Amino acid sequence: MLEKLAFMKKNTREIYCCRECGHQSPKWMGRCPECGAWDSLVAEKPASSGRTGQLIREAAPYAEPVPIDAVALEDDPRILTGIREFDRVLGGGIIDGSLVLIGGDPGIGKSTLMLQVLNGLARAGQRVLYISGEESLRQLKMRSQRLDAVSGNMLVASDINIESILSTVDSVKPGVLVIDSIQTMFSPDVTSAPGSVAQVREATMKLMVMAKQSGVPTFLIGHVTKEGAIAGPRLMEHMVDTVLYFEGDQNHVFRILRAVKNRFGSTNEIGVFEMKASGLAEVPNPSAVFLAERAKNAAGSVVTACMEGSRPILIELQALISSAGFGTPRRTILGLDHNRVSLLVAVMEKKLGLNMAGHDIFMNVAGGVKVSEPAVDLGISAAVASSFLDRPLPEKTMVLGEVGLAGEVRGISQLEPRITEVRKMGFTRCIVPRSSLKVIGRTEGIELLGIDQLSEMMDFLF
Repeated sequence: MLEKLAFMKKNTREIYCCRECGHQSPKWMGRCPECGAWDSLVAEKPASSGRTGQLIREAAPYAEPVPIDAVALEDDPRILTGIREFDRVLGGGIIDGSLVLIGGDPGIGKSTLMLQVLNGLARAGQRVLYISGEESLRQLKMRSQRLDAVSGNMLVASDINIESILSTVDSVKPGVLVIDSIQTMFSPDVTSAPGSVAQVREATMKLMVMAKQSGVPTFLIGHVTKEGAIAGPRLMEHMVDTVLYFEGDQNHVFRILRAVKNRFGSTNEIGVFEMKASGLAEVPNPSAVFLAERAKNAAGSVVTACMEGSRPILIELQALISSAGFGTPRRTILGLDHNRVSLLVAVMEKKLGLNMAGHDIFMNVAGGVKVSEPAVDLGISAAVASSFLDRPLPEKTMVLGEVGLAGEVRGISQLEPRITEVRKMGFTRCIVPRSSLKVIGRTEGIELLGIDQLSEMMDFLF
């Protein structure tokens, strides 16, 4: 009897889960130790174990293993949405039975993008379903009219009960399903409130089972935390097949759709969109857009090429070096790794003799793009040196390369597609690592200057 009471007490004890990141704690705390959110821990009852788990194991059917070379592979046809940038990020189109999670800041355009995607599918003859837990049918109709996304094949519903949604999907049998948003869904089997960790996990699990069994591609729109990560348990990102982030600044018109997980394609692809009054418009040539307003003969402005998946994109790096008005110099970096820029400035001070200790350093990537690859190190160094010396770079010249702590210029990958994009945009000279010239073929219409040291770049440019 005592053992039974102890078992019941153990299974009825509450745990506290963070609504922002899913961190679990045996006691309540005012601030989550994982994500730092205040007043985000809510009480939840843990899933029962013991006898329940034993019954599940007894009822589970036996899955007989088969040799891996005997597994038959079928080329699943991908569903094209008509939006090439969206299809590119997914890996070439939508796969039947896939579960895709889309996150982004509020108002960034997630619902707008999915309405346009469903409109393209509906006009191609697909029967699609949009479930909204945040907007009424009247609001959806007003948004669709503004986007010119009204079609008889697009069905809409306003519901938050996951059981009734599954019944609707079973009766309608749509070609594609969109849930907006997963944080508003609730299951009657779970006693916690909608938006809690348990509800989000349960709703995602049921939708995943439905997608795999019925083959209906399902898109889940998710909220994000103040740190920019998708809200809810991290388990949710492991359950889905693809995780997409919709990035961008609301003060800029450009939006970037980036894949951070994709079981059916590359995780490095991006899609570029422009926000207009009529919705999101594709940007087929991002390099031309990002360089359209670049000032000519401006000190501190440098063009370099970064790779986003298989796509090379030319971006403008801007640097401003000025004397510090106060005792402590400022370092303001937008779109680049702050530590990486500080490291390169230290290398330039040590190896080139540029004394920037008493100067403020401001750096920006034009267009609101975020760049993290080391191939832009040489571009950062050239922009800083150009602003510090107040001398612009020679016209139609760009730089590419990684910089080491000893001031050496290291080779970079995928140089040939970068040079092709550079030549297409009208540049005639490019400074690259000498080691990378060994693996590149013959190039016409552009002069390639190979360097080994940072000081050689300074001789060529200034």
